[in-house]
Amino acid sequence: MRRRAPRAGRWAALLLGLLLVLPALAAPPVPLLWKVSDADNAVYLLGSFHLLRPDDYPLAAEVQAAFDDAEAVVFELPPEEMGSPAVASGMARAAQRRRPGTLREDLGPGLWSRLEAYAGPNGLPLAQLSQVEPWYVGLVVTLASMQRQGLDPALGLDRHLMEAAVRAGKPAAGLERAEQQIAVLAGMAPAEQVQMLAQALEQAQEGPGLVDGLHAAWREGDDARLWREMGEPLRRGYPDLYARVNVDRNNAWLPQIERHLARDRGDTLVVVGALHLLGDDGLVERLRAKGYRVERVCDACAAR
Repeated sequence: MRRRAPRAGRWAALLLGLLLVLPALAAPPVPLLWKVSDADNAVYLLGSFHLLRPDDYPLAAEVQAAFDDAEAVVFELPPEEMGSPAVASGMARAAQRRRPGTLREDLGPGLWSRLEAYAGPNGLPLAQLSQVEPWYVGLVVTLASMQRQGLDPALGLDRHLMEAAVRAGKPAAGLERAEQQIAVLAGMAPAEQVQMLAQALEQAQEGPGLVDGLHAAWREGDDARLWREMGEPLRRGYPDLYARVNVDRNNAWLPQIERHLARDRGDTLVVVGALHLLGDDGLVERLRAKGYRVERVCDACAAR
């Protein structure tokens, strides 16, 4: 008669088999998180990626600790406006073309040909989009190309933390209103709008490698790589666009962040797109230059 394997041995064999077939769990993203302090208060700055994947969660312990410590959470937009149908319809109204000329004339033969070549294979309704301003077409191209890589705006870090703030009963606010954000886009000069669309097409036509690379750099908390591959090319290649969507908004946000530092009502977590924290005109270096104590909060960085 064959002897049975001991029960502990059978469980060990089963566990080993499961470990061999189950996918490895990804480590949480390394956060782009800084703590800015004055004498008696602090603001945490967290760099967001606005579209993410399910395996980008859970977040790192440092992010959870900063969230738990914060008395309030501040985003680019107030939570009630994020994803609001009224905001979306307002943006669509603002994008409607009301000036003379056509989208094709704005873009010129070369860029128009690139847009046509992109529109067909990607199901872009070029006839409808011809009735709107170039900045809106640029947004459509960017969003569509990122979603094709499996990135979902419903999973963005901003939305995730907005929902967490509601559950925790934390006050949440925005650095700007949706109407201001729309005005930034709609107020662009035609040349700036064309830059925005050209940059969107350039990124989309580089294929999944660029988007995946930027997402990977964000996951790894690699601020130098993000600046090198996203911030620097944008500032060098499209300076007017960079100033409009990044520098000008940083200038408007900086005094608001300082007001949170000046208050004696607990710490604040500020969640904005990662690009706003990077480079010499990013919020991190701007606050450091004003004399605040600024330190990276990143357990994984210390182990590198």
